[in-house]
Amino acid sequence: MAKLINLRPFKEFVQSESLGGVILIVCVIISLIIANSPLAGAFENLLGTELGFNSDALHLRYPLLLWINDGLMAIFFLLVGLEIKRELVEGELSSFKKAALPIFAALGGVLAPAGIYFMLNSGTHTAAGWGIPMATDIAFAIAIITMLGSKAPSSLKIFLAALAIVDDLMAILVIAIFYSSELHYTYLLYAGAIFAALLAMNKAGVKNLAAYLIPGMFIWYFIHHSGVHATIAGVLTAFAIPTTPDAQESPLEKLEHVLVRPVNFLIMPVFALSNTNITFEAGMIDGLTTTLGLGIILGLVIGKPLGISLLSWLTVKLGISSMPNRAGWAHIIGVGMLGGIGFTMSVFIALLSFPGEQRILSEAKFAILTGSVLSGILGYMMLSAVSKRSVR
Repeated sequence: MAKLINLRPFKEFVQSESLGGVILIVCVIISLIIANSPLAGAFENLLGTELGFNSDALHLRYPLLLWINDGLMAIFFLLVGLEIKRELVEGELSSFKKAALPIFAALGGVLAPAGIYFMLNSGTHTAAGWGIPMATDIAFAIAIITMLGSKAPSSLKIFLAALAIVDDLMAILVIAIFYSSELHYTYLLYAGAIFAALLAMNKAGVKNLAAYLIPGMFIWYFIHHSGVHATIAGVLTAFAIPTTPDAQESPLEKLEHVLVRPVNFLIMPVFALSNTNITFEAGMIDGLTTTLGLGIILGLVIGKPLGISLLSWLTVKLGISSMPNRAGWAHIIGVGMLGGIGFTMSVFIALLSFPGEQRILSEAKFAILTGSVLSGILGYMMLSAVSKRSVR
């Protein structure tokens, strides 16, 4: 018998994030304006300001930008992880077939873009950037789909969130294997041991949120020092937090209710403001027609929807997975287009691919911005058009 879960926090999540998406886009525009104005230097210095403290036992002094990307965004991933767990317990991901679809879709959305990029750049100096168009920026992708409001089925938003998380996990795995010079397995073992302890507490019936959130901070610390992207700590902590077998508000729902507004109206806008400060330079437009630029743009705009849609179609036809409720293939293609919003993770992989090569990095960043904007616009238009056709 399916467990009953109070749906109020999820409704608030969707309703508030629609407005949050608008704020997010405004912050992107403001950030681009600042980056191309006399304020650019001061803003860059602000993001580079180191905060925190160091000691023999703890190392927690980092630039403000890192605290935003690895610290605040871990809270965002915590909220998304809570929603994914809700759907695994009851809802869009509660059966194997429904849970399998975003996993296979994410796999297709990783392989196709990387393949397109590699075909264009194989044997060249830029071949190392094959991982750039693989990533989906979960914050921006979810912001765009929630701006559609009721035009997009709620099942589709869950599908995109699950797909983006699996995509991020795959990107983190790729970074760890192919782009990391140092991976500290001792720290990963510490984080794994704490996560196992949280699961044991869940099994034992511990309901106190502090008993999960405080160890969750240590998971973040150890994962961050392991060399793996620290935001995964938010998802792990979320999966350990307990639900209830009835309609009574659970610890999971209480935490979700607390996090909704801070994430949508503070964390995501701050993230957008600090990460879209791309300075436009001479030659950037020409860089879009190089094998590097084309590989990134075609990987994001064509590779992502192609890989996501094709592998989704194949697994559904083979009976391995099933479609989200009230969603058709046009919806899946639209979600695939939104999956092409690579942005922050793509820029991160670009930095790892071409360390110290400023000209190539500038071209890569502009290509990522171009491909991500095109993907966001096309995905929004596609899902909006499908909604209008359904109404008619």
